[in-house]
Amino acid sequence: MDFKLEATAPDSAARAGVITTDHGEIRTPIFMPVGTLGSVKAVHQHELRDDIKAQIILGNTYHLYLRPGIEILEKAGGLHKFNGWERPILTDSGGFQVFSLSANRKLTEEGAWFRSHIDGSKHLFTPERVVDIERSIGADIMMALDECPPGTADYSYARKSLDLTHRWLSRGWKRYKETEGKYGYSQAYFPIVQGVTYPDLRRESAKFVADLGADGNAIGGLAVGEPAEVMYDMIEVVNEILPKDRPRYLMGVGTPANILEGIDRGVDMFDCVMPTRNGRNGMLFTRHGIMNMRNKKWADDFSPIQEDGPSYVDVTYSKAYLRHLFIADEILAMQIASIHNLAFYLWLVGEARKHILASDFKPWKREMLECVTRRL
Repeated sequence: MDFKLEATAPDSAARAGVITTDHGEIRTPIFMPVGTLGSVKAVHQHELRDDIKAQIILGNTYHLYLRPGIEILEKAGGLHKFNGWERPILTDSGGFQVFSLSANRKLTEEGAWFRSHIDGSKHLFTPERVVDIERSIGADIMMALDECPPGTADYSYARKSLDLTHRWLSRGWKRYKETEGKYGYSQAYFPIVQGVTYPDLRRESAKFVADLGADGNAIGGLAVGEPAEVMYDMIEVVNEILPKDRPRYLMGVGTPANILEGIDRGVDMFDCVMPTRNGRNGMLFTRHGIMNMRNKKWADDFSPIQEDGPSYVDVTYSKAYLRHLFIADEILAMQIASIHNLAFYLWLVGEARKHILASDFKPWKREMLECVTRRL
């Protein structure tokens, strides 16, 4: 994997760059739609590629390991061939999913024991095993196994958790370096900075991660209960240390405003379920503000969903029709909303990139923040 930094915005840490993988280029800053089980919910691959303009999507190691299972993925020739997506893929390690199953998991020095949410069967994720699973999945970018403590964790817990994450990272990195991809193309391995909301722990973790010299680095454990301003502070603390010549990935974030603030602080890559999950529940993000499509005010509004929107759904369907679909519990409502929101998120990071290259990112961001946080 290669990363070329093209420009940094004046009066900002915002960057534009290009990541090159064996499955194609990724122009940063970028948002990555979440396809947990090898599928971005309610969205076809051709819609992701041609309409939404996704350049990279996510899969999740925990979920894909349980279903369809590694044997099937290997027989298929990896996730790219299994799901028909020819562009880059990133796989999360499953650490966050195990963390979220707190009632059904146990962390040890060896790794994370957990019970499947499907059938209750018991499994062990070690740092080495997760590398092996991600090799079988075949993503272009693989994430290290870490513990993701809650944003409200006390210092003592955060300290122990970080030490464990670093020991796991050393083991995972070793396994990564002594193995190769299974399908004839290269795979990158991103370590993850942790440390909850404690600046000294975040700095220590950023230094530990940076010293590995990986192809890219991630910031994890944010947007898990802490205030947004604290999250922004932690991004600044970490990005002062992470190398400028490698992409930086802020995991699981977030709202359009979060993404703009992250870009401003030097983040290159984002993912979040929000555009699809919130979309399936009737929330639409637009450049003019946020719409709840279940509201009665849209019942007789026959104007397009977004006349200047980036997707075909924006001009094909009216607000009244989309509200009708939601009220009637029609599946098409969830499809339209998911496509719209993802197309908007990709448009937003694309516009950010244009303004970074044009050296006017900061004033554009100020104006855009006012728009995207407005309730319509």
